[in-house]
Amino acid sequence: MKRARLRSSFGASEAAEFSSLVPYIVYKICSADEWRTAEERGEFDGNPDDERDGFVHLSNADQVEGTLEKHFAGRKDLVLIGFDADALPSLRWEPSRRGEMFPHHYGSLPLAAVFSVEPITAPDDGEAAEEA
Repeated sequence: MKRARLRSSFGASEAAEFSSLVPYIVYKICSADEWRTAEERGEFDGNPDDERDGFVHLSNADQVEGTLEKHFAGRKDLVLIGFDADALPSLRWEPSRRGEMFPHHYGSLPLAAVFSVEPITAPDDGEAAEEA
């Protein structure tokens, strides 16, 4: 029987093809209650901060920990929802903290775009964030 050999590197065209198969994920942090309400409604309109600003605040993977520390310190009732960025019709990248580009979605987030939902605990001052 022939065994398939795995290559440890890809050419540029193969890497581009592979990356097009893997969704780019953006994240929303909210309370478990807010998420339950979204599931009942079939879409997520955001929380009061999102409503005030006119868009749903999101983060990329590298921004999640900073967002937890800045806006959710000490909260234990949170979920981290991953959304397929390509499935979000009104996603824009705009400057926010320290001029860093953050994903913002204008309008409701469709539940069909959900990639993952995980409980997460925000750190108290000086602690690292942890998925529950």
